[in-house]
Amino acid sequence: MSDLHAPLLAWYDEHARDLPWRRPEASPWSVMVSEFMLQQTPVVRVLPVHERWLATWPTPADLAAEPAGEAVRAWGRLGYPRRALRLHAAAGAIVERHDGEVPASYDDLLALPGVGDYTAAAIAAFAFGQRQVVLDTNVRRVLGRAVGGVEFPAASVTRAERDRAEAVLPDEPLAATWSVAVMELGALVCTATSPRCDACPVADLCTWRAAGHPAYDGPPRKVQAWAGTDRQCRGRLLGAVRDTDGPVHVSRLEAAWPEAAQRERCLAALVADGLLVRAGESAYALP
Repeated sequence: MSDLHAPLLAWYDEHARDLPWRRPEASPWSVMVSEFMLQQTPVVRVLPVHERWLATWPTPADLAAEPAGEAVRAWGRLGYPRRALRLHAAAGAIVERHDGEVPASYDDLLALPGVGDYTAAAIAAFAFGQRQVVLDTNVRRVLGRAVGGVEFPAASVTRAERDRAEAVLPDEPLAATWSVAVMELGALVCTATSPRCDACPVADLCTWRAAGHPAYDGPPRKVQAWAGTDRQCRGRLLGAVRDTDGPVHVSRLEAAWPEAAQRERCLAALVADGLLVRAGESAYALP
């Protein structure tokens, strides 16, 4: 047992947020939907969309029976809408391969469309209580500071980082709770920009704090731009179609994004990604 376990698990018992995908009655599908939605998206934005999604499609079969475009429409403004297409494809695969039930096996989960290592491990841990190394941004930052003594982890997961997480991961049945507790500490206390060491249950055990909070000295960390980017353009164009029933004439899209060359480039990319389809010569629609 790591010395970190008892204080952090006790802190989580007292401070854990009441989130629908963490409740005892949450289905594996609810957990899976939350993991897709929470990628690069804050909890506060995910909560209402997750609630509507589960009310509309309470099982993978319910979603798989709908056109992919309806998943894109319901995704709303969460961003990175290809996640909606991947979740729809995963639902179809679950129906075809697993009789409509989210599989418990890490390998089966990893084989689903749109599911990578993190998502497969998270679903196996949080939906089925398995002992899995779950390394999201918050977990990596907390363990990097508390155990590794660095302010921020490397740009991508390293072998040493995975070994470190494995070494402090308790056995079942505590493993899944430990993983979500570390995640919660990173979200609420050990944040990227303003860590609250005075409120941290493992501050006295933190290697980074003991070393005097040495500043990050790795490669420059990426800061995503937004205004004027293709991402913003794509979002505007997709929003114009998503918020309308039926095909949208190109004149509406010209109003949504006046710069012609960028608009045409982004429309072509949206079609290539399967997020839009051509509807005749002068209109676009959801798939």
